[in-house]
Amino acid sequence: MAALPQDHRQPLIAGEEPDEREETAYDSSEKIHIVGVDSDSDASDFARPFSWRKLWLFTGPGFLMSIAFLDPGNLEGDLQSGAIAGYSLLWLLMWATAVGLLIQMLSARLGVATGRHLAELCRTEYPTWARMLLWIMAELALIGADIQEVIGSAIAIKILSNGYLPLWAGVVITALDCFVFLFLENYGVRKLEAFFAFLIAVMAISFAWMFGDTKPNGTELLLGILIPKLSSKTIKQAVGVVGCIIMPHNVFLHSALVQSRDVDRTKKGRVDEALRYYGIESAVALAVSFFINLCVTAVFAKAFYGTEVANSIGLVNAGQLLQEKYGGGVLPILYIWGIGLLAAGQSSTITGTYAGQFIMGGFLNLRLKKWVRAMITRSCAIIPTIIVALIFDSSEDSLDKLNEWLNVLQSVQIPFALIPLLCLVSKEQIMGTFRIGPFLKTISWVVAVLVMLINGYLLLDFFKNVVDGVIVAILVCAFTVGYVSFILYLVSRNFTFAPWSRQSKHIDLN
Repeated sequence: MAALPQDHRQPLIAGEEPDEREETAYDSSEKIHIVGVDSDSDASDFARPFSWRKLWLFTGPGFLMSIAFLDPGNLEGDLQSGAIAGYSLLWLLMWATAVGLLIQMLSARLGVATGRHLAELCRTEYPTWARMLLWIMAELALIGADIQEVIGSAIAIKILSNGYLPLWAGVVITALDCFVFLFLENYGVRKLEAFFAFLIAVMAISFAWMFGDTKPNGTELLLGILIPKLSSKTIKQAVGVVGCIIMPHNVFLHSALVQSRDVDRTKKGRVDEALRYYGIESAVALAVSFFINLCVTAVFAKAFYGTEVANSIGLVNAGQLLQEKYGGGVLPILYIWGIGLLAAGQSSTITGTYAGQFIMGGFLNLRLKKWVRAMITRSCAIIPTIIVALIFDSSEDSLDKLNEWLNVLQSVQIPFALIPLLCLVSKEQIMGTFRIGPFLKTISWVVAVLVMLINGYLLLDFFKNVVDGVIVAILVCAFTVGYVSFILYLVSRNFTFAPWSRQSKHIDLN
């Protein structure tokens, strides 16, 4: 698509720059300056030579984003997939990760091209009632994800303390990661990104160590990646593999994280270059996440596929079952699993705090101090999680049931992140020359519909088992009508977008 004539003294995107009084993802003093593009030429990024130094400067946001692919909920999906389906769903894990990359790159594209993240744009492009509903849905999705992540950390702490610390104590300890986040954030974005890189490395080493200890079958693993295979017995695990990959809060998060780099949006070449490097970085980050998920799936496929305990494995008992099967060694496999799970839980809860700040600030335009926003975000998840831990601490079956409900909550929220993203990234008045073209738009909508249908299957299967009685059935039907109506409204906005809010009101609570 040919570029429209632009005044190089103005941003390339139609619309207004963020008001200085408005909440933004990063202050100008916090952004990382990208060196090496000194020419005023607006040539295509492909005309510039690749620079490892620039790639290094752009590296960070994609790895933070990739943590949502490695949270305890994903690890539980991996181990159950391996135990019940063996290596047969590895091909689906690979393609689901590729789909996740596509969606996350659209999120990054939105953030880089507009200078605003998804929550901010929802505030300015939707009427009040719609954006408030979207905000509530995003917060519910975040709280649901955070409960799973905090419980995962608490389970790891219980394992590593030999059961001395109960689940609720692990939840309280995990809640303190909020202060770790605030401490690191005060030292700059790069320090925070380095901390997350360390946690990802801990996960990679831990689960690769387990892979080495259990020695999965290499031929079967390779065939599982290359040859698609699906049966009626593994359909639920297949749905779980895909459903775990798309996390609603992560779509909001990535569009904000990419704004941590100071990209001159008055020059098309610089925006193109940023998108190019973010694409490389995100692909590498998700390749690492695929490797980690692959290791977990393969370990449990080797250990428990075809055994009597395959259908009863979850986060709570996975480490103990591995220990019983493989015993000790230099470092017992139970503790290796606990270390990897703790790194997954801690990293994902901290990114959840990060995402919560952007979601709240973007939708409500609240100019709160960072520590206040972090405490509010953390409290919204920790209080219900402590209650959950106290109730379910002694019952593995109850925790598994809770996890099912939380997975349903995530599935319900997916359209309310995907549809606004696809509508916004397709509109020229919002994206300017960086709107996606017809081919990519078609592919993106097909992928989004498939993801929503897959999660719809999960919802139907779940409600089929829990709906009992006329009153409950009526309530579910009423909810379904409202739910589908709101989705149809959001889709219709793809054809009728008109800016609502260049007059958005600002609330300052400093």
